[in-house]
Amino acid sequence: MKIASHHALFDPDVPALIALFNSTFEDFNTRLVLGDDEPIYLPAGVEKPYHRIVFAHGFFSSALHEIAHWCIAGEKRRLLEDYGYWYCPDGRDAAQQADFEKVEIKPQAIEWAFTEAAGRKFQVSTDNLNGAEPDREGFTRNVAAQLEAYKANGFPPRAERFIHALSSVFGKSKLSTLPSSTAGHKKAGNTPSNLEKSETGYGIGVVAE
Repeated sequence: MKIASHHALFDPDVPALIALFNSTFEDFNTRLVLGDDEPIYLPAGVEKPYHRIVFAHGFFSSALHEIAHWCIAGEKRRLLEDYGYWYCPDGRDAAQQADFEKVEIKPQAIEWAFTEAAGRKFQVSTDNLNGAEPDREGFTRNVAAQLEAYKANGFPPRAERFIHALSSVFGKSKLSTLPSSTAGHKKAGNTPSNLEKSETGYGIGVVAE
């Protein structure tokens, strides 16, 4: 994957978002990076001495989505490329789509909270344009229910930290109504390998640090 050095940003707030994340999480040696193509998480190594959350095409929403996954990936997973998960691409059958949605509920609930804190409107992602028709309304209800559970019981620590940071820079909006559905986050469909299932359960969004 080629990482952009010069990129026409689609959103003028993206530079501020990158700076905010990088300053907020200096203690995690992790940086938010603008990418040209598909999003990816790259752990520190020979090429770079810091971990990188690479988001797609300068999209503000892509950055928030990738940060949400990072916020609930455990310490061991953050040492693995893409947290040790593999992606099941567009064109999933009904069973694969159901698995995708189970994995995505928690990170998309956190992304929703990030989006509210940044004063923007959230859209769920079902991401299966060429496969089985997803139950968008049902998935939206599940993400909304998880968001309310987080608000009642507390967010994962890094997510909570970033919600406050977003609010301080971009201004916290009123609670949004139920979001519309879209198919926009390819990275969202990560599925754990058999080796990794036993560590955290089914999906990145299952266990926080």
